[in-house]
Amino acid sequence: MLVLGIESSCDETGVALYDTEHGLLAHQLHTQMAMHAEYGGVVPELASRDHIRRAIPLTEACLADAGKTLADLDAIAYTQGPGLGGALMVGASMANALAFGLNIPVIAVHHLEGHLLSPLLADPKPEFPFLALLVSGGHTQLMAVRGVGDYEILGETVDDAAGEAFDKTAKLLGLPYPGGPLLSKLAESGNPDRFTLPRPMLHSGNLDMSFSGLKTAVLTMTKQVEAEHGEIDEQTRMDICRAFQEAIVEVLVKKSLAAMKQAGMKRLVVAGGVGANKQLRAALDDAAARKRFEVFYPPLALCTDNGAMIAFAGAMRVKYAEQPGSFSIKPRWDLSSLPAV
Repeated sequence: MLVLGIESSCDETGVALYDTEHGLLAHQLHTQMAMHAEYGGVVPELASRDHIRRAIPLTEACLADAGKTLADLDAIAYTQGPGLGGALMVGASMANALAFGLNIPVIAVHHLEGHLLSPLLADPKPEFPFLALLVSGGHTQLMAVRGVGDYEILGETVDDAAGEAFDKTAKLLGLPYPGGPLLSKLAESGNPDRFTLPRPMLHSGNLDMSFSGLKTAVLTMTKQVEAEHGEIDEQTRMDICRAFQEAIVEVLVKKSLAAMKQAGMKRLVVAGGVGANKQLRAALDDAAARKRFEVFYPPLALCTDNGAMIAFAGAMRVKYAEQPGSFSIKPRWDLSSLPAV
């Protein structure tokens, strides 16, 4: 079965083709980072308009890369939610229109399920069951994943997601949008011994996390440095970035290890944009070697929002496909409401 996947939940337009026999055939992705940088964050109306401009050309390019045509499609999957309402409507409208014209089924996909299942596109890929660390700009959760649709949330952030904390802290440090990846890059050259930041909820006795207070701690630290030394120089900025990243990584790793022990799991899957963070990957790889468990990541190109994860998740849920015509979006959508496959 050949499935076209369309992702348009926020500020990336992703299109991909997944074949249930031959795997991922092609994928195309356009990011809106440069457009939103002028405003310091995502502008929903501009995001929606850009999805409209990009979706059809990306689909044509994806089909060309795979040597396929619209007539070869067996189903179309799209992100139904959660996400920005207008952005979701673009993908939903296109998917349903194409499916209606081609007289093929359409599959509504939960964005977070796409992320959770994306490591199954890697080689090697994990087997069920596994513990998932979903860590992105909008979500930070620890889940026991026992099968497609069989998800149990064990812990999550009570405030900012890890990626959100990265971006907000980067803004405090005067870094341009999107600041999270740049903060991580600067942290690579920072001195890990110069500054120390708190590890929120590290010893809370549960698997929940909190990252909002780290922003306040960074703000306090920068004001103290400015009071003592004047303007913050580049090395000091890198040292603060390193301290911030060290704090988040330690919390994520220790909470993940505790969740694995609680769930009795020996496989850890990391998904979401922050899963591309080099220090996080290195720390988890080191822990896996010491504790003797397996850790899996999606390919780096599939850590961000993308159409491949939607096409794959759609293929896994093909039995829930519907005939196009009447569709809806779900800007807010509880993952636990999904049926097990």
